Amino acid sequence: MADTSQSVVKIFTSYAHEDEELKNEMDKYLKVLKRSGKIDTWNDRAIIASQDWNEAIMDELRKANVILLLISVDFNASDFIWDKELAEAMRRHEAGTAYVVPIILRNCKWTSLPYAKLQALPRNARPILDYPDRDAAFTEVAEGIERLVDHILAK
Repeated sequence: MADTSQSVVKIFTSYAHEDEELKNEMDKYLKVLKRSGKIDTWNDRAIIASQDWNEAIMDELRKANVILLLISVDFNASDFIWDKELAEAMRRHEAGTAYVVPIILRNCKWTSLPYAKLQALPRNARPILDYPDRDAAFTEVAEGIERLVDHILAK
């Protein structure tokens, strides 16, 4: 699964812009992995002026070893995410060229969607916003991602 000939795991984050604050918070918890040199992360806020955003997103999505899906009602309602990002992520998962990790941010109906068959984070697919201590939830997510990254790098 997934090309791991490099020593850094490339992570693509797919999210609805309505969840940007939660994405930014999660990014802080992944900073330790970035500083250790294990991961390089990308999301659409890295697109620069004059760049074709659709092309940039799809290019980065195709290069990623790990694709994080930040699940919420807004994520599920986004036509762009559904038609482009999720379709490509699941195609790559089925082909064995990327690991796709749903991260449940907020309560929503998702158990009948294509990514429902994948092991989600946090544990037991409990939405992050349901945790009384959000730090505990994001730490659990970061630890789960680190275990996956270590698994990929060990291959």
